[in-house]
Amino acid sequence: MAKPKELLEELSHPGPHEVVRGNLALAGLPGVVFTPRSGLGLPGIAFGHGWLQPAGRYRTLLSHLASWGIVAAAPATQRGPLPSHRIFAAELRSALDIITGVRLGPGGLSVDPAKLGLAGHSVGGGAAVLAAADDAKVKAVATFAAAQTLPQATEAARKLTIPGLHLAVAGDLVTPAIGNAEAIAKAWGGPVQLRMIDKSTHLAVTEGSHWSQRLLQGKPQFRTQKLVRALFTAFFLTHLTGTAKYRPLLESDVKRAAIDYDPSLDIAA
Repeated sequence: MAKPKELLEELSHPGPHEVVRGNLALAGLPGVVFTPRSGLGLPGIAFGHGWLQPAGRYRTLLSHLASWGIVAAAPATQRGPLPSHRIFAAELRSALDIITGVRLGPGGLSVDPAKLGLAGHSVGGGAAVLAAADDAKVKAVATFAAAQTLPQATEAARKLTIPGLHLAVAGDLVTPAIGNAEAIAKAWGGPVQLRMIDKSTHLAVTEGSHWSQRLLQGKPQFRTQKLVRALFTAFFLTHLTGTAKYRPLLESDVKRAAIDYDPSLDIAA
């Protein structure tokens, strides 16, 4: 059995699939979708962007998931200063409907409606929790620096019995872990894990430059992006495809991403 460090290294690199980028707008929803070149019955996720962030700032994360056989869609909506969290959640659910119900390529590509997940950053993470609470098809949720929403993501979390992975930034000045990711994780109704990412910032998971960096803490950080890509990939492959190969990684502390809360491992802050 491979060691967690070896699994982390493996999943830090792109997977075996050639990746194709598509446009969700062709199906009526602004946004992007990244898919493997081919594959039947694939798992799929919808990803919610952070406050003020373009969906394109997560292209490497989405492409990375696709390289490991996971179709990844990201709506490019609710980007204003006062987004509707409820509508954003509905748009994430619409993105899942699109990738399962619309032809994604010239042939040989499909998403299994029994293998769906949600993910997000900041308000997109909170919206992912809201969306999961209203969609029984969703089997797993992963977030980075999740933010509270209106209605509250913590209340939605109580309804969820599916696995959840929440990565929070130690010292986050935009969405402090205690009132956001930690509160969501501790309200979670099913299997859940909270990891604290150190030496990082709220915007570390984003890519490229954007004017919002003048308002929000931090900037893109390759080390954090690499870590998030590996943990998200392990989480979704484990819980959407049923593989047990990457479970040791999910059950172990890794450098810069210690497990802070996981009732199944009897770990609590």
